[in-house]
Amino acid sequence: MSQGLKIAVVGSALAALAFATPAVAEELTVEMHLISKEGVGKSIGTAHASDTDNGLLLKLDLAAELSPGPHGFHVHENPSCEPAMKDGEPVAGLAAGGHFDPEGTGKHMGPSGTGHLGDLPVIYVEVDEDGALPVRRPLLAPRLKVADLRGRSLVIHAQGDNYRDEPEPLGGGGARVACGVVPE
Repeated sequence: MSQGLKIAVVGSALAALAFATPAVAEELTVEMHLISKEGVGKSIGTAHASDTDNGLLLKLDLAAELSPGPHGFHVHENPSCEPAMKDGEPVAGLAAGGHFDPEGTGKHMGPSGTGHLGDLPVIYVEVDEDGALPVRRPLLAPRLKVADLRGRSLVIHAQGDNYRDEPEPLGGGGARVACGVVPE
């Protein structure tokens, strides 16, 4: 076999191997912080995001800093957790902007619905006899990928989310209580 033919065979084999090797799923970790109208506070843990065949898998590892019960959880438009002014008053995490809605649906319909793409599953904080427990559980957002999160923020709200705009706008999640900026 000539030298040129050996190189071509080896090159073709490497190209075939590269083509046949499945792509590594993209993943990232977002540090989550308590937020207030004064600014970004202490870290309460992380949200690890990875792509799966069924959508975005978020593995939460959050300290017992959130109040017991359900909390709305969303991808917000901007990569900031800072307060911003509304009606002359600072509002916690308002610089994160609104829910990520690239299609401009203007609707809040949950992680499997056809509304805001930034709608994530509700976080439940459980309690035992000693109080709130850390949140360590996976959540699945079937319409998202890690790439959709880049350059945005993850926001946890004070209350639950009914994935509707009635009786309260945006599912009734209320104030923003924790936030993490997603790296580019």
